[in-house]
Amino acid sequence: MQALTSAFLSRSLVPTTSPRLRLRPRSAVPMTIVCMDKSRKEKVVVIMGATGSGKSRLSIDLATRFSGEIINSDKIQFYNGLEITTNQMSIHERCGVPHHLLGVLPPDDGELTASEYRSLASRSITDITARGKLPIIAGGSNSIIHALLVNSFDPLTYPFSPNASISSDLSAYFHVVNVKLKRKWKENLLFTLTIYVFALIKRYECCFLWVDVSVSVLFESLSKRVDQMMESGMFEELADFYNPRYSGSKNQTGIYKSIGIPEFDRYFSLYPPERNHKVSEWDKARKAAYEEAVQAIKESTWLLAKKQIERIKQLKSNGWDIQRLDATPSFGRPSREIWDKTVMEESIKIMKRFLVKDKVGVIGIYHLLLNNNYDEE
Repeated sequence: MQALTSAFLSRSLVPTTSPRLRLRPRSAVPMTIVCMDKSRKEKVVVIMGATGSGKSRLSIDLATRFSGEIINSDKIQFYNGLEITTNQMSIHERCGVPHHLLGVLPPDDGELTASEYRSLASRSITDITARGKLPIIAGGSNSIIHALLVNSFDPLTYPFSPNASISSDLSAYFHVVNVKLKRKWKENLLFTLTIYVFALIKRYECCFLWVDVSVSVLFESLSKRVDQMMESGMFEELADFYNPRYSGSKNQTGIYKSIGIPEFDRYFSLYPPERNHKVSEWDKARKAAYEEAVQAIKESTWLLAKKQIERIKQLKSNGWDIQRLDATPSFGRPSREIWDKTVMEESIKIMKRFLVKDKVGVIGIYHLLLNNNYDEE
């Protein structure tokens, strides 16, 4: 890291003697790449996105095509017992692709910490890689994805706090902003350096794919999904799971944080679960309470999706090299062809580049620092 610092602080950018970092002469390649050998790091694909955006679908498609196995990164889906409520993929939907850390914990187990997930998922990555398969991380809990991937993890530091920014740390560390570049170049240079340093400090060589959907389309789809889940037995599943001892508690952990449990707490406290309930016999008050709980589930799901999108954007702005895939055109369309054109084709291109890449680098820094226009505007 000292060699990297020296290289960027030096205006002449004399090639460093460090065996890990090499700069080619300017005359050889106009847009030089500053490289670091990453062959010792395991390759990992990370599929990100808001709930209901298509992460699971893409993970299955890519795992099937690239001989991968999927590691769950949704905190609520670690547990068994509420498969409909937590929207876990069925065995049929998994298409024979092995899944790790999905539905493996009993519902009464407490919170699985980020540190514990980091350890368990790391073992899965090592195991999958050792068998010649590709690890694919898929899920919406960005905090545990962060915990898994960073080289130095502090469980006491929340990565999505308002003040959490790697950019300010890098500017202080590299003093890049002191280089006399035109103002319009400084922000781009610092961001490029940020991506590079994140590549250095990550535990794995990562390919980030973000399945994104326009908010209006996503929210409409999420509402329909909640209705479908209720029709598929979510209400009965919640009724069987309901425990008055935990009702109304503000300190829920583990699976008790699942969207649906707190929303139906009030309903079940008024109308205790019945094995042989008949909806046709409900009075208006009971029907209204039910509809209120369902609407609360939809609103909680919208809020979750919004937070997930914000956190992905924060990670991207802080240097995570996340590739956005616009899945909006494929929503509400039954044709597989639209999904293949809008999401799969681009994903496959990115994946192929990633899988053949042996080095990671920053394109254009050398060229940028050696251009002759250093004066402030």
